[in-house]
Amino acid sequence: MSEAVLLIGTKKGLWIGHSDADRRKWELTGPHFEMQGVYSVGIDTRAERPRVFAGGTSEHWGPAVFHSDDLGKTWDEPPQGSIGFPADAEASLERVWQIQPAGANQPGVVYAGAQPSSLWRSADGGVTFELVRALWDHPHRKDWGAGFGGQAIHSVLPHPDDPNQVSVAMSTGGVYRTTDGGESWRPANQGIKAYFLPDPDPEFGQCVHKIAAHPSRPDRLFAQNHHGVYRSDDGGANWQSIANGLPSDFGFPIAVHPHEPDTVYVFPLIADGNRIPTDATCRVYRSRDAGETWEPLTKGLPQVPSYAPVLRDAMCTDNAEQAGVYVGTRDGCVYASADAGDTWTELARHLPDVLTVRAAVI
Repeated sequence: MSEAVLLIGTKKGLWIGHSDADRRKWELTGPHFEMQGVYSVGIDTRAERPRVFAGGTSEHWGPAVFHSDDLGKTWDEPPQGSIGFPADAEASLERVWQIQPAGANQPGVVYAGAQPSSLWRSADGGVTFELVRALWDHPHRKDWGAGFGGQAIHSVLPHPDDPNQVSVAMSTGGVYRTTDGGESWRPANQGIKAYFLPDPDPEFGQCVHKIAAHPSRPDRLFAQNHHGVYRSDDGGANWQSIANGLPSDFGFPIAVHPHEPDTVYVFPLIADGNRIPTDATCRVYRSRDAGETWEPLTKGLPQVPSYAPVLRDAMCTDNAEQAGVYVGTRDGCVYASADAGDTWTELARHLPDVLTVRAAVI
């Protein structure tokens, strides 16, 4: 029998939601990893038994990647630690921002994006990770800046069919891509603006907040930038603005419908100064034509004044036939839609600051 699972990472632990496959009624358990900041979560459905991940940061023990094969009832971490820089890297891991399983043709391969900006690869199902050295040693790294949330690789997009292709995004370095299995990396930012730099069209240095793609069209990427919403139809070689029709081009998350590669979601904010929802109203915006037009989604979302933004990893879609969309806010509310965003239900309130959400029907 199918069931739905929802992982909610917060600044003070992880909550796990369980529901029948219709996703109409949820039960939450938690907090798991109490008092740890859970900045990344992941769900790997490639094997017969699903595996879920949590990237926790303890103020005492530091960061670690935990995994569970029973949907969060019990958790494992290797005794030697799951992830950490080799001594010659002369760096210390600060936190793990992203956990992303690779395509179905790469069983056991899981990627992690971390702070400082680094990419990690696991070949044992996310139990242990090794640094992708070619990106860490990239000559641009000394010039990568730090966004307000730190210098981190926060988006990892493995190609679903070609194991040699991976795209990543970082703050503030922009988008980078490999086509040779991680042996070399090139920036992929042409068209993404960096208004805050002397040269607004640099090769790299853009403050990309999030990138997303659909498995059936892996060369089409979407990006939410620090000012700017973009689409690329050639794997990141060129980008074009798709912000027309939005109340603001500033925001953090961007997510793609699981079955409709032209359907994309964003959460616009008033830029820079206060970073609150536009018109102080909780609204998800949806495009069904790859960003040519946009519509606000509000049915079931609170229409009282709202001042809580949504962070870059706190919006996602699931894999259900009738798509689910999930949003977590900085004031601890979680909203879910079981009909691709047409209507919404509040699943939780008064949680700690929501940092990341992931959902799947398994």
